[in-house]
Amino acid sequence: MIRKLVHQLKRGFTRSDAKASSVALQPDTTEEQLREKTVNFYRQFLNTGDLCFDVGANVGNKTHMFLELGARVVCIEPQPNCVAVLKAKYQRDTNVVVVCKGLATQQGRKMLSICGTADTISTFSDKWKTGRFRPYAWDQTVEVPVTTLDILLQEFGMPKFCKIDVEGFEYEVLKGLSAPIPFMAFEFTREFLDDARLCMEYLESLGSADFNYALSESPALIFPNWVSGYTALKSIEQNANDLLWGDIYVRFQS
Repeated sequence: MIRKLVHQLKRGFTRSDAKASSVALQPDTTEEQLREKTVNFYRQFLNTGDLCFDVGANVGNKTHMFLELGARVVCIEPQPNCVAVLKAKYQRDTNVVVVCKGLATQQGRKMLSICGTADTISTFSDKWKTGRFRPYAWDQTVEVPVTTLDILLQEFGMPKFCKIDVEGFEYEVLKGLSAPIPFMAFEFTREFLDDARLCMEYLESLGSADFNYALSESPALIFPNWVSGYTALKSIEQNANDLLWGDIYVRFQS
């Protein structure tokens, strides 16, 4: 994702910068500088030996960063082609487990829409396909197994950090969780802010939660301190960018 982001910022409007025009990066930021900043950004959530869930791992761009921090990573990815890449990349790494499933509210099987030209926008959500990526074609549909966050917690234990990047299916994933994870992150987009609100409200029902957010792939939180869900969402809503997107971060108070 980061490689694509930096390249596309230089050459124009396509996949990643279609999500927003407000990337908080200096124009001369190199790919390596961005990677280093992003790794350092995640240090506030992960230390050596911590467990991390990478939900929607794709081909492991974020997984690699979590490993640099010394974390143990469970990659959850339903796309067969991406799973093959993950297994080839990490087959000898004892700190990585690849779960070849999607996540949902309950375990079972679901139809996954795969975009052949941009696998990063493959999705379980038909609604999500009506947003900014509607010009794209989801030209393949496959039935895949799905499990829940609760089941993963039973199998692997409580992670320190859980990153969720599932293209419009965040709320369904979160509803499969009944216990707070210390730190979490999930993606939001301007056109589906109501879904982000539902996610935040659900997380608040699990425990005392604070929030923050970052725009696009920027390795920096907007607020210097954690704030309430209301404050975070109000700030997002006040941003006039029609293509706004980013990640909402959650910290549960112990």
